[in-house]
This record gives sequence, C-alpha cells and structure tokens, in this order.
Amino acid sequence: MQVKFKVNGMLANVDVPPNTLLVHALREQLRLTGTHVGCDTAQCGACTVIANGRAIKSCNTLAAQHEGSEITTIEGLAQSDGTLHPMQAAFKECHGLQCGFCTPGMVMSAVDLCRHHPKAGEAEIRELLEGNLCRCTGYQNIVKAVQQGRAAMAA
Repeated sequence: MQVKFKVNGMLANVDVPPNTLLVHALREQLRLTGTHVGCDTAQCGACTVIANGRAIKSCNTLAAQHEGSEITTIEGLAQSDGTLHPMQAAFKECHGLQCGFCTPGMVMSAVDLCRHHPKAGEAEIRELLEGNLCRCTGYQNIVKAVQQGRAAMAA
C-alpha cells in the first residue's frame, strides 16, 4: 500500500505492506536510521519520533495510520547547515549520553516534554521521561541536558 506523509519537512511516499510498523518504514524505506529499534514492544523509547506535534513510539504504530501526518525524526531536528537543535546540543554539552543507543528517542521525548511541560521540575522531568530507558547513565546528566535544552529552546 502507498502511504504518504511529511517527514522532516519533506513529502514522503512509501510502498509498504499494511502491517508495516512506522519505525520500519522510516528505517528501511526512507533510510532514516537514527530512529532505533530497541524492544519492539513500546517499552524502551529508542524509536520515539514526533508525529503531529506529539512524541510517539514508532514501533507501536503502523505506517498506514500516519497517512497525511507530519513526522519529525532525530535527523529532522538539526538545521540544514548541520547546526544542532538546542536539545541535541544540550545532550552533547551535558554528557547526557554514553553508548548513544537511547539518545535519539530520549532527545525526541525531551523536545516534546519541553514543548508541553515548559515548567517541569527535576522530579517531573524524570517522571515524563519514564517511557525512555537508558541502560548506561544514572539519568542525572540527561535531566541536566533537558533543563539546559529547555532554556535554550525558550531563548
């Protein structure tokens, strides 16, 4: 089946079987491999993208469900000249990553968190990131990165 949506500001048309998950359409059809496949059960958050302004786990939704949607992946956050999005820069500056596997999903969730909860304190940030698992860090630097990224996004 043909599915049309806008990904990272560009129109995309993918030809996929009806049971294709969005994460697989993004990775295999559009070669946007920054969206990671972690658990395939919506538990880890490595596959998080923003669809129509909200963070979703792309391993838990069919590509066909997103006909006409606007989707942003980690590749779509940076500017066309390569300048990092403020949240990406904050994760880098605050060392909010180690192995990097969870980072794309974590960054996408953090961007969404800051847009919808601009005054969240540390405890609320931790709670709102609960659907994104990091096996390497103690989350301290991730929380710092979210706070710094939020401040930069607001500026």
